[in-house]
Amino acid sequence: MYRFLIFGNSGSGKSTLAQKLVLDLNIPVLDLDTIVWEKNQIAIRRDHEDVSHDLQDFITNHTSWVIEGSYSTLITIALEFATEIYFLNPGIDKCLENNRYRPWEAHKFKSPLEQAEMFEFLNSWIQQYTVRNDEFGYSSHRAIFEEFKGKKHEILE
Repeated sequence: MYRFLIFGNSGSGKSTLAQKLVLDLNIPVLDLDTIVWEKNQIAIRRDHEDVSHDLQDFITNHTSWVIEGSYSTLITIALEFATEIYFLNPGIDKCLENNRYRPWEAHKFKSPLEQAEMFEFLNSWIQQYTVRNDEFGYSSHRAIFEEFKGKKHEILE
């Protein structure tokens, strides 16, 4: 049984690592963005209770999985079920570079153009990672990593 939880800044490589694990192990993946945001709408968040329910359903309905995202509130819910965690922390410059070469994320954006329109916003978001004191910031991710007692990895490059 594999239950991997991957978290870090936007552009840190979460989706890339998740896809590698999915392909290597043939297990399902949940990108938390797919349950957090209203379908076909940018930046309109669903009710937390509904999102938590969807997350719990995914965990319950799969014996092995990969869950990836930046949401500390949701990561904390999944944490008690995880067998292994990855904190991707390659630094702001690497996240910005990854954002620059990010492929079109069809599950998030209707078109590559729509995604491109969000580029500057996302770059600014990435740059604020270490100073944000919310569920998306470095301090909340660091606390989750430090408190986890199981098998864990911090990826710095």
